[in-house]
Amino acid sequence: MDMTLTNARIVLDGEVIEGSLHVRDGRIAGIDSGPSTLPGAEDMGGDFVIPGLVELHTDHLENHYAPRPKVRWNPIAAVCAHDAQIAASGITTVFDALRVGLDEDTDITSEDMRRLADAIEAGVAKDRLRADHFIHLRCEVSAPNCLESFAVFDNDPRVRIASLMDHSPGQRQFASLEAYAVYYKGKMKMTDAEFNAFCERRMAQSAEWSDANRKVVAEKARARGIVLASHDDATNAHVDEAIELGIRVAEFPTTLEAARASKDQGLAVLMGAPNVVRGGSHSGNVSARDLASHGLLDILSSDYIPFSLIQSAFFLGEVVEEIELPQAIAMVSKTPALSAGLEDRGEIAIGKRADLVRVRVEEHIPIVRTVWREGQRVV
Repeated sequence: MDMTLTNARIVLDGEVIEGSLHVRDGRIAGIDSGPSTLPGAEDMGGDFVIPGLVELHTDHLENHYAPRPKVRWNPIAAVCAHDAQIAASGITTVFDALRVGLDEDTDITSEDMRRLADAIEAGVAKDRLRADHFIHLRCEVSAPNCLESFAVFDNDPRVRIASLMDHSPGQRQFASLEAYAVYYKGKMKMTDAEFNAFCERRMAQSAEWSDANRKVVAEKARARGIVLASHDDATNAHVDEAIELGIRVAEFPTTLEAARASKDQGLAVLMGAPNVVRGGSHSGNVSARDLASHGLLDILSSDYIPFSLIQSAFFLGEVVEEIELPQAIAMVSKTPALSAGLEDRGEIAIGKRADLVRVRVEEHIPIVRTVWREGQRVV
C-alpha cells in the first residue's frame, strides 16, 4: 500500500520540517521538504505528524478487566476496549503490564493474569487489535508467590520486559510510612489497627522474600532475553544492585540521587507521564520535570492514564526550557523502542515502520486525528 502525506509538520529525530512523507508497503519510503504534487496525496493541513508512540509500562488493562471489586469482564472484550483507548491515544506499540506476585489483600489472581495474556495473544494472532501488543511482567518480589506467578508465563514469547519491584512500607516508592499510609488507607479503606497489621505483614514478607525472589526472577529473565527494569530505586545502593542484576531501564526512580546514579551507570531513566502533566508525583517523590531539566529523563510512560503519554510529550517542551519537541517525542517513541530491543520503529526515518500519528494542538492539548500502524489506518 502506497500513501503520501503532505503539508505536514513532520517531527524527525532532532528537528521539525514542513513537508511530505511517503509510505510504501508499510515502511517509510521518502521524506521531502515542501508540498507533494503526487496525485492522491493527503493534505495534513499543517498538522504535526509524529512517530507512533511506544508505551513500555501501562497498568490500564486491569481497569477494563476488573472495573469493580469482584467484577470480571470478558478478557477478550477487556483487551479490545483497552486497545481502542491505547490506539486513540496515539500509541502504536504497547507493553501491557500484568502482575506477578500477589498479596492476600487483592482479589486478582495469577489465573486472571494468564487469562488476560491469552486474550492479548489471541487478539494479536487473529488481527483484532489496532496497536502492536507485548507483555510486561510487574514482579512484586516481596510476595511469597512471586516465583510461582512468574512460572505462569514460562515460554511465553510475547513477554519482553520484566520489572522488579517491592511496594512494602519503608521501601523505595514508600520509604516514607506517612506516604504509604495516605496511599493504602485511602485505597483500601483500612482502620488504623488494620493498617498497622497490614504494614507488619508486608514488611515481614519483604524481609523474607525480596532479595531471593529479585535474584531468581532476574536470572530467569536474562536467560530468556527479557529486558529487565528496576522499579522505584531510591538510593545509590539500589542502583548498584540493579547493575549487578543486569537491569537496563530504571523505572520511576524516586529521588534525584537515584536518577543521576542510574544515568551515570548507563540505564535509561523512565518516569510517569502523569507526573509531567500534574507537575509532581502522586506519592510525593521526585518530579519528572526536574529530572528533565537536569538531563536525567529518557523515557515517559503513561502508567495509569493512556492519553497522558502524548499529552506529556507536547507539554514537556512548554514547561521545561531545556527540552524541545523532537527530544520530547523521542522520549515516547525512539528511546523506549530501542530500550525494548525494537529497532524497526519509533522514529520517522527511511526504512522504519510507518507507525504514524497525525496531531493537531488546540489550547495546549494534542488532539489525535489519525493513527496508522505499518501504513494501515487504525484510528
